[in-house]
Amino acid sequence: MLGINMLLWTDDVVDTHRPILEAIKKTGYGVVEIPIFHGDADKCHALARTLDDLSLARTALTARGGEDNPISPDPSIRRLAVVNSCRAVDCAVALGAKLLVGPFHSGFGVFSGSASTTDEWRWAVEGMTEVSIYARMRGVALSLEFLNRFECYLLNTTADTARFVEAINMQNVGILYDSHHANIEDPDITKTFSRYAHLVNHIHVSESHRGTLGTGQVDWFATFAAIKASGYSGDIVVEAFGQNVPALIPVVKIWRQVFDTEEALMKDSYSLIQKQLNFD
Repeated sequence: MLGINMLLWTDDVVDTHRPILEAIKKTGYGVVEIPIFHGDADKCHALARTLDDLSLARTALTARGGEDNPISPDPSIRRLAVVNSCRAVDCAVALGAKLLVGPFHSGFGVFSGSASTTDEWRWAVEGMTEVSIYARMRGVALSLEFLNRFECYLLNTTADTARFVEAINMQNVGILYDSHHANIEDPDITKTFSRYAHLVNHIHVSESHRGTLGTGQVDWFATFAAIKASGYSGDIVVEAFGQNVPALIPVVKIWRQVFDTEEALMKDSYSLIQKQLNFD
């Protein structure tokens, strides 16, 4: 199904956002991606009732930062990373989401000043393996998002993430392919996606400037041609950012808003996807 990430509007979705959720449903989206940064399962359970009432399916998104960095040299911080990721799994269950996605393999926006080390890779694999085992017991799959070099230094490409997923070697773990990051880091959209499509279990369609699809530099024809050719059948979620979530602005570098309104972005992006996938 087609979906949209709620970070376009907020990083804490609650029942008062129902008018936005209704507009999303009316536009034609069948899925909403809910950010989970609070770790409050009760809040997620309450939101699930609203989403059920609107017949909206959902995925959950989480991330780790400096205070719970899975590749920190401090064992206590790495332990907190596992605890918080497992808590996010519990929130996904409460939300009614079968898939937890995002860059929770390492600290989002955290840098050491050099490339990742052998120890950091090992710590990331060990921690994510523990989380994936817990998620499997809870009936949740994981989709790990690589980020461009300006946001992360552990996983920057589809190939990096494929190697990481293969190292974990769990059936419930796959790649989150994000067109924004791939546009920056991957050498060839068609060849790269085709090579690793068997590991992709979630897709973010995100423009080069994080605005309305089709108004930036991502090659959407090549991107959707590769998706269709691969036989991918999972969700495709629009991810865009504006000025509504102040905490994200310095991390994803959203210094200016590149679209008129969230509603227009939502509708125009949906229309582009329909056209590219030849929907009726």
